[in-house]
Amino acid sequence: MSDCLRKQLNKILENTVLVCRMIKIEHSIFALPFAYMGLFLASGGWPGIKPFVLLTVAMVAVRSFAMAVNRLFDINIDSENPRTRTRPLVTGELSPFFTFCFIVACGVVFVFACKGMNDLCYKLSFLALAWSAFYSLTKRFTMLCHYVLGSVLGLAPVAGWLCVDPKITLPAVLFFLGVMFWVAGFDILYATQDRKFDRNRGLNSIPANLGLNKALTISTFSHVNTIIFFLLAGLSAGLGWIYFSIVAIVGAILLVEHQVISAEDMSRVNMAFFTLNGVIAVLIFAGALADILI
Repeated sequence: MSDCLRKQLNKILENTVLVCRMIKIEHSIFALPFAYMGLFLASGGWPGIKPFVLLTVAMVAVRSFAMAVNRLFDINIDSENPRTRTRPLVTGELSPFFTFCFIVACGVVFVFACKGMNDLCYKLSFLALAWSAFYSLTKRFTMLCHYVLGSVLGLAPVAGWLCVDPKITLPAVLFFLGVMFWVAGFDILYATQDRKFDRNRGLNSIPANLGLNKALTISTFSHVNTIIFFLLAGLSAGLGWIYFSIVAIVGAILLVEHQVISAEDMSRVNMAFFTLNGVIAVLIFAGALADILI
């Protein structure tokens, strides 16, 4: 292998790692299981390789699009926040032009993946991209930004459903609401880390606008709604005891999440944010899948 080719391959690998850092690829675990759940529920089982692959490509593309837009829009904010100063766009490891090209590429891939599903998904793909990008602006004017983010991820089970059954159904809507409140609840917890910075910078979030104690209360309220909507969604989808047993376990995990965090001790926010919530997404999908198959 020539030195020139080796350098090019090393550069590609380096940029791939940086992009994965920028979009936090590990956080795909929050949305992808719910998209698969919608897919399997709408199909009543294995949907076939084509819908599965198209949905996977679409979900990875739209999530990468949304995260990259967020990083590009927030580059000045991130450069001022001590917690985010090491992000690749801030450090200069990735350029704004490269990130813009990456955003365009992800958007194109997403639209074509949706086009391969059906006509409704294709038409809705442009709205999904616009809504995903819009979230990045919301903290500039509303503390309800957490619920906008929740609504973006809440589209995952709807997208999975529409991939094989192109009509809006009650189970898909109820799962949308469950995911929306779930994401908003843990995003409020995550935002407690930046409440002082956001307040000083003139940014909006529930912790920054209302204070720590009220933020924790609203997060708890959101997660109570999560369990209610997951139960209603399971009933409307005709799921059985396996799924509902899993929802009970998820309720216990959310209870633990709120027990390990308090106004007096916020040291375990990251553990509650990623570890516990990653488990929840996988459990809900596994419970629904087991009920479908068994």
